Amino acid sequence: MKKNILGYTLPKLTEEFLALGQSKFRAKQVFGWIYGKKVYSFDAMTDVSKDFRNVLNSDYCVELPKIFTKQESNDGTIKVLLEMGDGAKVESVLMPYNYGDAVCVSSQVGCNMGCAFCASGLLRKERNLTTAEMVGEVLIMDSLLEPLGRKVTHIDVMGTGEPFDNYDNVLDFVKIANDPFALEIGARHITVSTCGLCDGIKKYGKEGIQINLALSLHAPNDELRQQIMPIAKAYPFSKLIPALQEYSADSGRRLTFEYIMLRDFNDTLDCAKQLVSFIRDNNLFAYVNLIPYNEVKEKPYRRSEKTRVNAFVDYLKKNGINCTVRKEFGGDIDAACGQLRSKQVGVKS
Repeated sequence: MKKNILGYTLPKLTEEFLALGQSKFRAKQVFGWIYGKKVYSFDAMTDVSKDFRNVLNSDYCVELPKIFTKQESNDGTIKVLLEMGDGAKVESVLMPYNYGDAVCVSSQVGCNMGCAFCASGLLRKERNLTTAEMVGEVLIMDSLLEPLGRKVTHIDVMGTGEPFDNYDNVLDFVKIANDPFALEIGARHITVSTCGLCDGIKKYGKEGIQINLALSLHAPNDELRQQIMPIAKAYPFSKLIPALQEYSADSGRRLTFEYIMLRDFNDTLDCAKQLVSFIRDNNLFAYVNLIPYNEVKEKPYRRSEKTRVNAFVDYLKKNGINCTVRKEFGGDIDAACGQLRSKQVGVKS
């Protein structure tokens, strides 16, 4: 099989081309055509020698996913179901904020985390996405924005899948996203989200990168968290908290805690009090991102009432916890992560 250039970081492509007897500059040259000029045909790379273009055509490719289905919301959200080269389908979502355009990137085909509230887990993990396929998600969204004079400015690896269950491919992806010769997105505009794989959290903190880390917390204690997140049984707070503390010490970066608001389950004032204690008592440098729930028909959970969300926010802020409520997108389309794919691949949502 031909090697997809989109799967290479610049250092790795430089090393590959040097082994072929090419100059160190050649990798930057090819990157410039692909990422700068959006040229995906080697034959069109006119300042690359014909002999090397023949090598590229023989052994390499620039292959993007295909748009299988696209939904557009009245608020500007674009959700696409992308088909990969082997026929696997994954979701990507473009969300227009006032500060730029963010893409929610999937890292796996299906998901094995089994979170009780999430549509992604309706279909189990088939395989990891390659680095090239994740880069392709972003390039497809860039192509949809280009006629509008816009481009992707933020990336959240928060789509279908557990990023730290696909660690090496995700790490190369975020490096390509951040590279000024590639997708050119600032490190602090990129976030990787995990359900709480402790080994991955600790390893990530030692990478020496400034890319953000978010933890899907969703409950302030083990009892509640284990009811909705099976991974919490393998990684209870007794393991998770030291991993978070180690990450913070190694990286110096602030954590984000994602907390989806589920009616009468984790949205009570007592839960807010426990969340404050969780952060304070463990000296965690973090802020909380409260997420309104997009309901999934197959799941028993319902979204919290606005009054309950407001009271939760007020309590956190009055107790010195920095928090926000995530802006909602795509309410008139299949908004919940995994819904569009489950409809198309066989599970009705």
